[in-house]
Amino acid sequence: MEVYALKIRIKFKKEDSMKFIGHLDIMRYFQKAMRRADIDIAYSEGYSPHQIMSFASPLGVGITSDGEYIDIEIKNRISSKEAMHKLNEVMVEGIEILSFRQLPKDSKNAMSIVEAADYEIKFREGYEPKLWEERLKDFFTQEEITVTKKTKKSEKEVDIKPMIYSLNVSNGKVSMQIASGSANNLKPELVMQAFCEFIDFEPREFALLIHRKELYVNIGDESKKEFLALENLGEELYE
Repeated sequence: MEVYALKIRIKFKKEDSMKFIGHLDIMRYFQKAMRRADIDIAYSEGYSPHQIMSFASPLGVGITSDGEYIDIEIKNRISSKEAMHKLNEVMVEGIEILSFRQLPKDSKNAMSIVEAADYEIKFREGYEPKLWEERLKDFFTQEEITVTKKTKKSEKEVDIKPMIYSLNVSNGKVSMQIASGSANNLKPELVMQAFCEFIDFEPREFALLIHRKELYVNIGDESKKEFLALENLGEELYE
């Protein structure tokens, strides 16, 4: 009888000094954490086996998050409650496991399906432009929001407005939902850069505090997108 590994999606938060740790180091950290927490993670077959693990959307250095995801496979069933306890016991300060859910057998990994992300952004105190909140509303009502995207070989003008699904401001905080994923990917820094150019403001270095709140899959279609948080594709494992 063939035994199938269980597909698991883990959600975690990344904050405080851990925001300065890059993606590759976070990946190595979680590989070690799985062993320390005694999670029976599955390994690939072949000459050089490695843990079956993938991240939904690597987070830029300096950005905090409440919505980071890792997909793994495990060989033996464990309850979500126990797995979260074991993992949080070995987590460093600044990383916390928020959920541990089983996915259907035919699920695609998060990296291949993520389509949108929620961000919350604010200017550091003393770094903000004057009367900027009203100007942000004017910025978003433009028919086009054009930026210059640079690649290794060229520069090109791109309209990013279709990739900004919502943009609001309240109490000094910008909330935006933007395209994120392999097909279309918009960085929140680029949106804020375009806004600063729109109001003719030159921001100082490290002027922005950026926080990712959630990652989404589109369960609708291209003409009418309907976003669902990645963790909601899975179910809790009970004892």
